[in-house]
Amino acid sequence: MGAYILRRLLLVIPTLLGIMIVNFTLVQFVPGGPIEQILAQMQGEGDVFAGFAGGEGAPTEETFGSDSEYIGARGLPKEFIEELEKEFGFDKPPIERFLTMMGNYLTLDFGESYFRSISVIDLVLEKMPVSISLGLWSTLIAYLVSIPLGIRKAVKDGSKFDTWTSGTIIVAYAIPGFLFAILLLVLFAGGSYWQIFPLRGLTSDNWDSLSLFGKIVDYFWHITLPVIALTISAFATLTLLTKNSFLDEIKKHYVMTARAKGLSEQKVLYGHVFRNAMLIVIAGFPAVFIGVFFSGSIIIETIFSLDGLGRLGFEAAVARDYPVIFGTLFIFGLMSLVVGIISDLMYVLVDPRIDFEKREG
Repeated sequence: MGAYILRRLLLVIPTLLGIMIVNFTLVQFVPGGPIEQILAQMQGEGDVFAGFAGGEGAPTEETFGSDSEYIGARGLPKEFIEELEKEFGFDKPPIERFLTMMGNYLTLDFGESYFRSISVIDLVLEKMPVSISLGLWSTLIAYLVSIPLGIRKAVKDGSKFDTWTSGTIIVAYAIPGFLFAILLLVLFAGGSYWQIFPLRGLTSDNWDSLSLFGKIVDYFWHITLPVIALTISAFATLTLLTKNSFLDEIKKHYVMTARAKGLSEQKVLYGHVFRNAMLIVIAGFPAVFIGVFFSGSIIIETIFSLDGLGRLGFEAAVARDYPVIFGTLFIFGLMSLVVGIISDLMYVLVDPRIDFEKREG
């Protein structure tokens, strides 16, 4: 097993490098870089991307001059623009900039945000608590509900309970998360009906003055609606995956043999079937966690005004804050690959009969 883990860890290097190369290359062709953003703001243009639309008020060649490289460079000395390029490192070829960036990443130096005057690591740590809250609670609730429900559906396969619950979770899966979040706000956050939960934020304004118990209550009071909105779509996949996995195992010969020996249904189900059926569910854990933790929270964080990693990534992309974009991409890509290795280790923990080295051989 040690050799297998070593090979997987070594495979992380080219995989992560490939991710960074593809994204860095794509960014080079995207208009509206950080320098254009700064120049547009200095000239009162506001949004630099208005110039690419070709609409009313869009800059023309006569406005900037035919030899102007940046749309926002109206009336600014060429020396000033060159100084900006040098400050941001854009006076160097893309390949040199990429190699310098990756060299810094090897020493865990992810640079500083162009527009926030804070290091990328500190910025990620600042936003991390919100995303951890959403990701961990959503994943935990999804597993605590979906696994028992999936087992129950497998045992009651074909019954009215199975039919009605399948219909319910499929409808829940079909509802977009952002639409369900808005519905929750309208119903329970004072939109048009009941003012039960707060409208935005992760804590109240008087958080510092609350007791320990008061802080715990206040935290769960704020996190309830975002977590529900983020979790609703995860129930369907996980529940049906659990059900189908248990159904496959229940029909196997070793289960029939265990029943023939007189074992109770509970011992057959949880003593024999559970360990084998849960393998595929455990294998899906990294995908569920990573999906909820990183990608699924962008819209939810925006709707509930939560300042987490989702909004950080979106705002960095809009502002072309390259150190934040590439720094977070490197960190989260590395985390995702490591979680995949942890998933394989969980396979072995649940069923020691699994030997990845023999399978590769």
